[in-house]
Amino acid sequence: MTGDETKHLPLEDLHTAAGARFGAFAGWSMPLTYPAGVMKEHLHTREHAGLFDISHMKLFLVSGPGAIALLNRACPLDAGALEISQSKYTFFLNEAAGIIDDLIITRLGDDRFMVVANAGNAAVDEKHLRALAGDFEAKVDALDRVFLAIQGPEAWAALARAGIETGSLLFMHGIEPGQNWFMSRSGYTGEDGFEIGLPEADARDLVATLLKDERVAWIGLAARDSLRLEAGLCLHGQDITEEFDPASAGLMWAIPKDIRATGTFIGADALRAILERGPAQKRVGLKPEGRQPVRAGAALFDADGNPAGHVTSGGFGPSAGHPVAMGYVNTALATSGTKLFADVRGTKIPIDINPLPFTPHRYRKG
Repeated sequence: MTGDETKHLPLEDLHTAAGARFGAFAGWSMPLTYPAGVMKEHLHTREHAGLFDISHMKLFLVSGPGAIALLNRACPLDAGALEISQSKYTFFLNEAAGIIDDLIITRLGDDRFMVVANAGNAAVDEKHLRALAGDFEAKVDALDRVFLAIQGPEAWAALARAGIETGSLLFMHGIEPGQNWFMSRSGYTGEDGFEIGLPEADARDLVATLLKDERVAWIGLAARDSLRLEAGLCLHGQDITEEFDPASAGLMWAIPKDIRATGTFIGADALRAILERGPAQKRVGLKPEGRQPVRAGAALFDADGNPAGHVTSGGFGPSAGHPVAMGYVNTALATSGTKLFADVRGTKIPIDINPLPFTPHRYRKG
């Protein structure tokens, strides 16, 4: 991709003024770190409230009498069973049950749903959804919004001080608190957190108000990555791709049992076949010995030197206090405590299969 095609965040000037160091991600120029640095940004989010510009992600409104039927075809989901304002983690699958994208879908009304898609797949997702929508009485609108996330134990208090009441918004729910606003409570960090889609002018006002609060700081993509990795959460394009299915990825919890059995979603037959024979490999947490991080792409070997799998995400976990990684291993090896070796530039680093997450989730579920 040439520089000319790189997309820029609507609030880029604010990140530049804050001293952000930018880098390319999924076709976007994104703030990677701010002057505090990745370690401090990561810990600030765990201890206080981190503000993330996630406007590279895409919001789609799916509406119309056929909206439920469309989503039930596109995803392994019972969209009609969602309560108003309830959110659900789900996927677009291909016919082989490979994961095209992972999504969060929120029911806003009887036949209105918000779909949040990942940056790298936004164009593919939109094309996929629009192609399917032709068979249903449903409309797909790509929304032009700034999208912000505020994450951490003090996120709710910072929003309250900024005049945004959060008490009635439960974990994995979403609402429309104002015209052209969408707010959800989920969190890609393992912490209590909120995501707010809103018009640019409103976003600039909100950011200015939030950053007056000493508990709130801008957090870049580098710390977003270390936070989600410690929380055992997947990054599409790395830990999940069209090569992996929900069973191999350890994400079957996201598919209701009756939908597994009788759903008519794309990829249903392939997924049932995989479940019947059992996946050949499984996603696991990996804890390298020592202090050296093991990065994505590193090959894994068993004690006898046989290929065992590969690392899909890896780095240092500032809250965990040690290197953390995720990857896929042969199903027979996918038990906690199994000892493997990672090949890092010719050096064999001992690495243990470790339960996920590395740091406990602190979502506010009550």
